[in-house]
Amino acid sequence: MYTLIAEIWSTTRRNKLRTALTGFAVAWGIFMLICLLGAGNGLINAATQNMDRFLSTSMMVGGGHTSKEYNGLPKDRSITLNDQDIKTTQNQFKQNVESVGAEIELGNQTITLGDNYETASLTGVYPNEIDINKRKMLCGRFINQTDMEQQRKVLVISKSRAEGLLPSKWQGVVGQHVTMGGLAFLVVGIYSDDESMFRNIMYAPFTTIRTIYNKGDKTENIIFSFKGLDTKAANEAFEQSYRRKINVQHEAAPDDEESVWIWNRFTDSLQMSTGTAIIRTALWIVGIFTLLSGIVGVSNIMLITVKERTREFGIRKAIGATPWSILKLIITESVIITLFFGYIGMMLGIGANLWMDATIGNTTMDVGAFQQKMFVNPTVGFGVCMQATLLIVIAGTIAGLIPARKAAKTRPIEALNAMD
Repeated sequence: MYTLIAEIWSTTRRNKLRTALTGFAVAWGIFMLICLLGAGNGLINAATQNMDRFLSTSMMVGGGHTSKEYNGLPKDRSITLNDQDIKTTQNQFKQNVESVGAEIELGNQTITLGDNYETASLTGVYPNEIDINKRKMLCGRFINQTDMEQQRKVLVISKSRAEGLLPSKWQGVVGQHVTMGGLAFLVVGIYSDDESMFRNIMYAPFTTIRTIYNKGDKTENIIFSFKGLDTKAANEAFEQSYRRKINVQHEAAPDDEESVWIWNRFTDSLQMSTGTAIIRTALWIVGIFTLLSGIVGVSNIMLITVKERTREFGIRKAIGATPWSILKLIITESVIITLFFGYIGMMLGIGANLWMDATIGNTTMDVGAFQQKMFVNPTVGFGVCMQATLLIVIAGTIAGLIPARKAAKTRPIEALNAMD
């Protein structure tokens, strides 16, 4: 084996430029594949993380404006949801609807604690808000059913607002009474800020806010989780049936799609899954074609090597070398070249991914009210890197096998006369 390696090393040294160019093609193919997959994963991970902010099997419904005349009523009428719509959601769609809640927003409000104050948007919610919009509690608790029934004046605020009210120990805000609009509210919980969503929301019981601010039976949004809708077709059928029922209650055309808007997180998730699958496939296709450049390079170098060494192989066979020994020599040379330079390309690709992760990983786009993550963990698993390297080694071996077989089958007299 040592003799074989020494012979390959001697051949490589005599053809430095040719070997270097072949090695560059192999390393570049692996490097580009890993970089492309890493960048693609960064985009996909960001999109997935942004979608994970919400319960995927949930919907949000809000009032819009009618786009059609109906029963003598003009179009462009504003539709405002109410308690009847909440009851309809709960009672007439029991087969699919699980927990039902609602939201009502009051805009920015100022809360004070001692000499400190903070401004945040106040939203009245149901207890299911924490599950549907996936709020993470850091201390205390969220709004519960008792708060709703007794119309308690309680608040749940974000960590950043708690730090503003009590900088020395923000956890201590829980259990404190803060003043808002001349009324005292008890802070019962603090949740983790979410950089990809609105960060300055205060939550209070839906019934409390609606009573204090005299909103009657109105609500802005209805949110609910659902079950049994596992396909796009099932979701579209449900949305159509649901919209028709709500439209009739507001004297809007049953097929008017603008009178009530529905944000279905499940269909969004399906579209996202389809999009990420397309991106992954496209990246692999581009990467594989990049690898092909390295494979072609290895194939060319082996063809040239065999042609230049035809006379040598003839002499070897004339003095007793077997076809297998010649075949083994060429294949081993092909494997060593692809393995060595493939490993270099893999290490450089991993290094490039780590650099991307350190510099632009978790990059966010600030659009004012919220921040959207654009690039998260742009790396590739070590297993994928090894698979890509193994792929080019196997391909390079196959590329070397073709001229090797030809050389092994060449008759000594033909080989000796080939270079005359």
